[in-house]
Amino acid sequence: MKLYAIVGSPNSRKVLAVIDHLGLELEIEYLDLSQGDCHKPDYQALNPNEMVPLLIDDDLKLWESNAITQYLVDSSVDQTLFPRDLKQRADIARWQFWELAHFNNAFGTLSFESVAKPNFMQMQGDQGAINRSIDQLNQFANVLNEHMRDRLYVVGDAITIADYSIINVEFFKQMIPFDWSPYPHLNDYFDRIRQSEHWLATAPKDPSDIGKIPNR
Repeated sequence: MKLYAIVGSPNSRKVLAVIDHLGLELEIEYLDLSQGDCHKPDYQALNPNEMVPLLIDDDLKLWESNAITQYLVDSSVDQTLFPRDLKQRADIARWQFWELAHFNNAFGTLSFESVAKPNFMQMQGDQGAINRSIDQLNQFANVLNEHMRDRLYVVGDAITIADYSIINVEFFKQMIPFDWSPYPHLNDYFDRIRQSEHWLATAPKDPSDIGKIPNR
């Protein structure tokens, strides 16, 4: 199997954490954000969305990070990240859909407009999008905060792909213009998961490494 990724990309980190957790041996090809590698014809032919991550497994070209994490666990001997129990799998999938459609949609938009654009792309953020994403993030941060009351993990008693999905933008948590103080249970959860072994293994060694090909 081969994975296309970008250093520091939240969705790439989500998949890389699962790979590290499972101890899988994959070929990993990093793309250069500044060189527009995602938009070049060779990559477009593999992923018409022009995004990362992308998993290639023989004739399967699989994009969408949550689908990739599920596929990797199902292809592995270790099923603990996505157990076979149907109710637990449904619960994990529910939280993966929720993070994508709601929590990390708002979080990701706010990160992109207020941090990524001015700091990494030399562009000005869209203030209207920033204001809307702050309102949405408040709504969904409250949902996660209440869910994490008296919990260590989103689903069950051990880390799952739901946790790696929800934590994926933690690198930007303290950079965005957002007040996290009303959400103590969410904050404790983020602090705990961001220090987990396999998530730490995916972190850029320096913010200047984001979007670049390692050791180029």
